[in-house]
Amino acid sequence: MTIYLILALVSGLIIGSFLNVVIYRLPIMMEHHWQAEARQILGQPVENTKRFNLCVPRSACPHCHTQIRPWQNIPVFSYLCLRGRCAGCSAPISLRYPLVELLTGLMYVAVVWQSGTTPLAIGGLILTTVLITLTFIDADTQLLPDQLTLPLLWCGLLFNWYTEFVPLASALWGAVLGYMSLWTLFWLFKLLTGKEGMGYGDFKLLAALGAWLGAETLPVIVFMAAIIGLIAAIILKVARGQPLAFGPALAVAGWIVWIANPQITQLIQWWLRSSGLTS
Repeated sequence: MTIYLILALVSGLIIGSFLNVVIYRLPIMMEHHWQAEARQILGQPVENTKRFNLCVPRSACPHCHTQIRPWQNIPVFSYLCLRGRCAGCSAPISLRYPLVELLTGLMYVAVVWQSGTTPLAIGGLILTTVLITLTFIDADTQLLPDQLTLPLLWCGLLFNWYTEFVPLASALWGAVLGYMSLWTLFWLFKLLTGKEGMGYGDFKLLAALGAWLGAETLPVIVFMAAIIGLIAAIILKVARGQPLAFGPALAVAGWIVWIANPQITQLIQWWLRSSGLTS
């Protein structure tokens, strides 16, 4: 088992390095796409810009634009060797980069520790990867890209069709109720206050979590997300009028429910029996 945990850690560090690229570049790619669509609708010429995607151009320092060499791109290790500064201009490198790499590695280890070398581990690693990406993109931009939330939803349904981590019916209703619950809350809040309390991406993310974890877990996920969001608001001191992304709280709650699934399942079954909903 130890060798698999080591492989999970190394794989997580490497994939975490790539996730840093996705977290930074995907919102910019979306913005470029929106601008091109807007120009087409307005009948304006579309500007010929340089290729910008997840692979091109090569990663470079945002200050001096020196391209990052392969040895400077080793997860965590390169950051420590460079003492957190660019090799070209000595500008500070954001601590975010090694933290995302280390976080991904440790979460991969937790998934493999929990699920072993089973199809459940593969599903858990996919879920973990996308949730980390969504968490940091939403924290930065308050966007939950459809390019990630919708495939995550379909992967959850297909995963449960193949493995029955939860019954397929529960996964299907989890997707439906996950979306509709926040959609209903959104419109009630808007009718009462005239303001939008959350975005449509939150609906899709909760639908995706419902597809992976089942309808029964939705109340637990929403309750935990509300607590996490409240704590984050207090820590970040944004409780007074400043918007706070809800996606990261949903993602964290969903991942915790995945990892603690046996305990969460027992808790839900106990609550259903106590409420007289099941025998």
